[in-house]
Amino acid sequence: MRAGRGELRRDEPMARHTSWRVGGPADWLYRPAGAEDLAAFLAGLDEGVPVYWAGLGSNLLVRDGGIRGVVIQPQRGLGTLEVSAQGTVTAGAGVPCAKLARTCGRHGLVGAEFFAGIPGLFGGALAMNAGAWGGETWAHVLAVETIDRLGRRRWRPREDYEVGYRSVTGPDGEWFITARLGFAAGGDPAALAERVRGLLAERAARQPMGEASCGSVFRNPTGDHAARLIEAAGLKGERLGGARVSDKHANFIINDGGATASDIEALITRVIEVVAERHGVHLEPEVRIVGEEAGDD
Repeated sequence: MRAGRGELRRDEPMARHTSWRVGGPADWLYRPAGAEDLAAFLAGLDEGVPVYWAGLGSNLLVRDGGIRGVVIQPQRGLGTLEVSAQGTVTAGAGVPCAKLARTCGRHGLVGAEFFAGIPGLFGGALAMNAGAWGGETWAHVLAVETIDRLGRRRWRPREDYEVGYRSVTGPDGEWFITARLGFAAGGDPAALAERVRGLLAERAARQPMGEASCGSVFRNPTGDHAARLIEAAGLKGERLGGARVSDKHANFIINDGGATASDIEALITRVIEVVAERHGVHLEPEVRIVGEEAGDD
C-alpha cells in the first residue's frame, strides 16, 4: 500500500475522527494530497481491501471493533472551491459545507445559505443529498466528478442520478470527488451573511450544540418529524450506558463522555423499537454505521 504524496496511517483510532468521539481503529487511514494522488492510490490498492470515506465524521458511527480496510479522508487534498464569473461554483469533496455557504454569500450567490447548517464536508452532503432549513444539496448540482476503485475519473451530468430525500442513487462503484453547482446571482453579501447568522442562532437555540453527537440521527418520515415522534414516545433523556437521547432535541443522541459505539447503536435500536410500538412508524437512521463489533474476528 503506497501513499504517494499523501499521508497514510496504520491502526488509526476512529474516535479521533468522529463527532461522537467513539470508534475502534481503522486498519489504515489515508489522506490524499490531491485527486491525482488519490487516483494513483486507488489504482494500486489490493482489490480485496475495503474502502470507506470519512470526512469530519459528523454522520458516522464506527463500531468499537474498528474498520477492516482503508478509510479515506478528503479534506486535505480535495478542497477545491472556485466561483466562476458566471456564478457557477466548483467544489471538492473535502470542502466544509460551512465554508461553501460563506464563499457563496461573499459572491452574492443566493440559495447556498443552508449549507451552513450541515456539520460536515461537501462530499458527504453530495452522497446523501444533505439538507437544512428547507434546502437540499442536489437542488443545485449541475454535474459531478467521480472516481472509481481503479482510480478512473469521469464527469457525469445530474441526469445520471436518482435523487430523493436524504438519498442519491447512481452508477455503482463510484465516489464523488467534485461537483459543479448553480445558484442565483445578484444577492447582497451583507444580507446573506446576516441570514446565515440568524439561521445558526436559531439552530443553537433548538439543538444541543457543543455536545458530542452526530447531528440528526433519524430521517424524518413523510409528513412528520422524527424528533416529535421520539419525544411523544417519552424517550427524551432515555439513556443506555454513556449514550443519551438529548433533552433539548429528541433526534440527537449524545455521548455524555463515557459512551461506547455499542451504547449508541443499542440506543438507536431502542428508539426505533419504541417508536414503532407506540406510533406504528419505523424510523430510518440517517447516520451511517460501519465497522465491526468489539471482539469480532
